Amino acid sequence: MGYLPESVRPEYTPLSAAEGVEAALRVLEGRWKILILFHLFGERLMRFSDLERAIPTVSQKMLIQQLRKLEADGLVRRIVHPEVPPRVEYCLTDWGEKLRPALDALLLWGERKPEGEA
Repeated sequence: MGYLPESVRPEYTPLSAAEGVEAALRVLEGRWKILILFHLFGERLMRFSDLERAIPTVSQKMLIQQLRKLEADGLVRRIVHPEVPPRVEYCLTDWGEKLRPALDALLLWGERKPEGEA
């Protein structure tokens, strides 16, 4: 039958499991999305200007685009305060926070690559 993760429900097949993982990875595609997520993990609330300062190598345009995509995918919540000038803050949704263990696991997996393996 092929490999299926131990925690996967029995209705998954290798094909449907692979397609599900690929769909999840597409949500994270983009040079800045994972870095933005790591800045927001831990129920942090950050103003747009704070994110700009935290990631100085990203352009304002690209930061806006990546935040909009994360918001459209349901990972980030945008909060606009009705003030002059407007204050915009970002935080992760509950679903976005649930990504943390998966990204932590990927980080640890990457650190454990045996020497000499391609």
